[in-house]
Amino acid sequence: MEYPILYRTMQIDGLSIFYREAGPKSAPTLLLLHGLPSSSRMFEPLFARLSEHYRLVAPDYPGFGHSDWPDPKKFAYTFDHYAEIMNHFTEALGLSRYMLYMQDYGGPVGFRMALAHPNRIEALIVQDAVAHNEGLGANWKTRRAFWADRAANESALRTNLLSLATTRTRHVGNDPNLERYDPDLWTDEFAFLNQPGQAEIQSDLFYDYRTNVDAYPKWQAWMREKQPRLLVIWGKYDLSFDLGEPERYRKDVPSAQVHILDAGHFALDTAAADIAALVRGFVSASR
Repeated sequence: MEYPILYRTMQIDGLSIFYREAGPKSAPTLLLLHGLPSSSRMFEPLFARLSEHYRLVAPDYPGFGHSDWPDPKKFAYTFDHYAEIMNHFTEALGLSRYMLYMQDYGGPVGFRMALAHPNRIEALIVQDAVAHNEGLGANWKTRRAFWADRAANESALRTNLLSLATTRTRHVGNDPNLERYDPDLWTDEFAFLNQPGQAEIQSDLFYDYRTNVDAYPKWQAWMREKQPRLLVIWGKYDLSFDLGEPERYRKDVPSAQVHILDAGHFALDTAAADIAALVRGFVSASR
């Protein structure tokens, strides 16, 4: 039976939150949390491959995709706020148990959700998302300077984080096989980043990223205590984060499944079939 993707919106905390949904409602649920500067759109390859057997739900955060983009002067663009809104979203949708699939910014949102409501989490799937300070690579020097002195480093941060070159590099990394990448991936995202208000929204949110680094020890302690079922998927050409990060997860959760793929930071760009197979195997073994 085919399950078409449904494109829906829901009012959460006074905001219109857009989400994609597919699959039977009685099936195991995957809550898919996207990264920067993407949206739920990044999970389309998984919807095409997994919706026959799983319920997939992928929301856009406020300020991303087709959800509302409230004025940063009136709305707190923080990861705490995102996690609160996403928790309210799951409650409104009636999701009482689900597996969290977290990519990039999905990590800080998802870990906050897991620590707030651990009884809701069946398993964790981490795709190129960091939970250890050592996982932040060399290109985070400019970003750490921004956290230390925002006013003095705002311009440099926007170049480092939001430029076309950086947007492209987030996808291709140091992959020698550039012909595998659709250039629409980064040109579409760069167009999104150049919409009115986006620079301010993304700067505010990234300034709050420093709170994630402070929270890493709490996330690690939670994993060591709870020993959640954990699948870690990593693109070996990812230049956003350190390639040693997947093994750091395994130190916290020795039973974790760890897979390094022939892919970049957005591993679904080139390895969607492999990732879908890994998810199917992991979910089957987890239940």
